[in-house]
Amino acid sequence: MKEYYVYILTNKFNNVMYIGVTNDLVRRVYEHKNKLVEGFTSKYNVDKLVYYEQTSSVEAAIEREKQLKGWKRDKKNALVESFNPEWKDLSADL
Repeated sequence: MKEYYVYILTNKFNNVMYIGVTNDLVRRVYEHKNKLVEGFTSKYNVDKLVYYEQTSSVEAAIEREKQLKGWKRDKKNALVESFNPEWKDLSADL
């Protein structure tokens, strides 16, 4: 069974957010942390995993990603805080 993840990364100051989808969360976070992904996350040093959800449907993951990207920042913050109140880097727990 395939697994897909919707995830939120931030920087060390928690003031920039990136929302993405992947089928391998460990690999994808590694790529972000090691600046192997050119673009937004490497430019703004966004490499701290603060939130993720898992699903078995790629369509559901993409739909959820779009939904989260459409939210205002305060709603995204509340989602992260409900899952990870201290905004700690969750990548060590994967």
